[in-house]
Amino acid sequence: MFAQRVFVENDLLWLDRLLARDPFVTLLTTGSDGLPELTRLPVLYRRQGEQIELIGHWARANPQSRHRGRAKVLIDGPQGYVSASWYPDKESAARVPTWNYAAAELAGELQAFDDAPALAQLLSDTSAHFEASVGQDWVFDASLDDHGPSLRAIVGFRLQVQQIQIKLKLSQNHPAANQLAVIGALQALDTPDARELAQWMQLYRSEHGGQHDD
Repeated sequence: MFAQRVFVENDLLWLDRLLARDPFVTLLTTGSDGLPELTRLPVLYRRQGEQIELIGHWARANPQSRHRGRAKVLIDGPQGYVSASWYPDKESAARVPTWNYAAAELAGELQAFDDAPALAQLLSDTSAHFEASVGQDWVFDASLDDHGPSLRAIVGFRLQVQQIQIKLKLSQNHPAANQLAVIGALQALDTPDARELAQWMQLYRSEHGGQHDD
């Protein structure tokens, strides 16, 4: 993922936020024919300090389930169009429309597993996590006749993350007046996506002591 230095973020708290916001990621590997293989899927995110692991599963019929070795994961954050007409500073030729967004790219070693106890634990952990996120309490139980066959239909994986790239393009390369004007304009659009992007811009400013506030 290309990122100018001004947009690179090293604080892993932002990765925590990205995956708490949206754990439905894109897993990228290289197929046997040399072409990319992509799967959209949910993951469980585990971090201790700088040690990061993503855990999930494929349908066994997915060709990507046979991959072992290097892989990348793409994580989406809030995003939206920024009109140059929103900027109070209109004199510079650099004041042009753009797209603000937050995203991350992780790379590491992909390890697959298909032993029944590990898969049962994975499905139990996954259902418990996501059921709680929607206020429900459905439980996976491998001993049940209608749950057990699920284990034969999937392959689990763990991604041990070795490289982390977080990109926050939130107008921090602009003067404070432009940043605040963009936040205000996004809020005025009053759409869920625009409001969320404005919130992330405000959070970034608050945690970095304001940008270009001189």
